[in-house]
Amino acid sequence: MKMTIHEVAQCLNLHVSTIERWIRQGRIPIQKTGNGYLVNESALKKWAKMYRLPFSMPEKVKSREYEEKPENLLSAMNRGGVLHDLKGDDMETALKSAVEHMPVLSKTSKKELYRLLLEREHLTSTGIGKGVAIPHPRDPLSDTLKSPIISTCFLEKPIDFGAVDDRPVFVMFILLSQSIKIHLHLLSRFSFCVRDNSFVEFLKTSPDDASFFAKIADFEKQLDRADT
Repeated sequence: MKMTIHEVAQCLNLHVSTIERWIRQGRIPIQKTGNGYLVNESALKKWAKMYRLPFSMPEKVKSREYEEKPENLLSAMNRGGVLHDLKGDDMETALKSAVEHMPVLSKTSKKELYRLLLEREHLTSTGIGKGVAIPHPRDPLSDTLKSPIISTCFLEKPIDFGAVDDRPVFVMFILLSQSIKIHLHLLSRFSFCVRDNSFVEFLKTSPDDASFFAKIADFEKQLDRADT
């Protein structure tokens, strides 16, 4: 979850300057992102217990986490849109073309997103196999997003993405979310779709928007039945 430095200090009953110093020194399991801090509650609680520090999550943080309801794939994909025949001779140019055509984001946000996506790919490829890649930044874009986005990007021609199975990528799903929780939720649901080989074959036809969203809606129904 994302918290302010004052909320972190309140959790541990410590002064803000102490928390800031420990973050700089890498002594506390908290990651700075934008104008906030990413906190894994269980990891911080365990760390506090190890150092015999008090730990109490502020009520406003608890309520904020409770209200953060993960969305389904269909709404995130509708928001991100479907892009066809994107040009690109390699991973860098394909990502650049995709980001430039993504809806919702401002010009400044797109420039920052492209940089973050490249940084992520240089760490390890997001090519998950079967010709599919799921590019995403290492950190949530909480400063620019109010809701998650998944942009479906069909490439003009398959490209080498350094995927786990060495197959060239023909479609990218750029996943942007405002929290790690939502990111993992959407990634889990999408992984269910990709495990179905018939879905991958369907993607190879570069379907029109209506057919694509109808297929995603069918998978969502299957997932919802499995959850009940």
